[in-house]
Amino acid sequence: MKWTIKTAAIAFALLAGGVAELRADPSSLRQAAAGLFAIGVGISDQIPQRTNDWALLTNQFTIVTPENCMKPAAVQPAEGEFNFTQADAFVDFAERHQLKIVGHCLVWAKDDRTPPWFYGDGDKPASRELLLQRLRRHIEAEVGRYRGRIAMWDVVNEALDDGTNYLRPSGWEKACGEDFIAAAFAAAHQADPKALLIYNDYNNESAAKRQKVIRLVRTLRAKNVPLHAVGLQGHYELDRVPFAELEATLVAVRELGVKVVVSELDIDVIPRSKWWAEGGKYRGELAKFNPYTNGCPPEILQRQAGQYGQLFRLFRKHADVVARVTFWDLHDGQSWLNTFPWRRVNYPLLFDREGKPKPAFDAVVEALSR
Repeated sequence: MKWTIKTAAIAFALLAGGVAELRADPSSLRQAAAGLFAIGVGISDQIPQRTNDWALLTNQFTIVTPENCMKPAAVQPAEGEFNFTQADAFVDFAERHQLKIVGHCLVWAKDDRTPPWFYGDGDKPASRELLLQRLRRHIEAEVGRYRGRIAMWDVVNEALDDGTNYLRPSGWEKACGEDFIAAAFAAAHQADPKALLIYNDYNNESAAKRQKVIRLVRTLRAKNVPLHAVGLQGHYELDRVPFAELEATLVAVRELGVKVVVSELDIDVIPRSKWWAEGGKYRGELAKFNPYTNGCPPEILQRQAGQYGQLFRLFRKHADVVARVTFWDLHDGQSWLNTFPWRRVNYPLLFDREGKPKPAFDAVVEALSR
């Protein structure tokens, strides 16, 4: 299949649940969003064994992302030693339950997330040619194994710098410049021409990083690299959701001729930005800060609901460019924000620890149903 804007739009429409006329009574997220965009969730690799989660998962969501089992360190911890046991089980489970799959991720452009063997050649650093060869072999093996079974791939994750550089410093960038990004997308497309290919990152809404995303997409598409969507991670904080910046990013990506996926959405009710302020000065204090051990106050849940509702009104407004919205973890009890960046009882999602809808769920369904 030759990917064009038209064919990509048709494929994304199918993932979203069909045309607008098919929208059902919004008793679930998947029904409320039908005809707009796909509703997904990042889920534990152990989901085949977590039978108590199955009803909530299948009632509410249409597409799933595994948290860890498809990442490079899990799939090929040593050169040529592939381990697909957990990924196979995840894919089999999703197919049995008629859930589409996002493969996450083929290249994570951070040195602490890349198996060290990628970068070495005996006692020397791997050459550009060797590193690109290893990248291609890894992607060919993983994407080829699931050809036709995985709808979308996060091909490259977090390659852009948070500071003044264009690319994040890494072994990838040092040896290959930005060529590793194009090579990864080309290899993924060759291994599965029908899969939708995504560049995924965080803080893309900020003006400075948005410009880097625009530069990256323009550069790749000028070279006919098969990039189909930009992933916005969407790990937001209560009262700090960047609505205006997010809308500007949605508009900018639309003008580039690609789609947006919101790939890892949550709203932290215990804001964490101070953790990184002033060189970590406040970390000792914050490590003891755990204000909601006995439950989240109703007024906090209502503020969270209002901000989730505003987010989804924005996504609905721009449904022509938003192809998928994926929450990161199934319910509050499973959220990564209970332990990152410090251990605390958190409430960032639409379902509570018993899997029951919170006010934020109602706000999202209402925003999608109007």
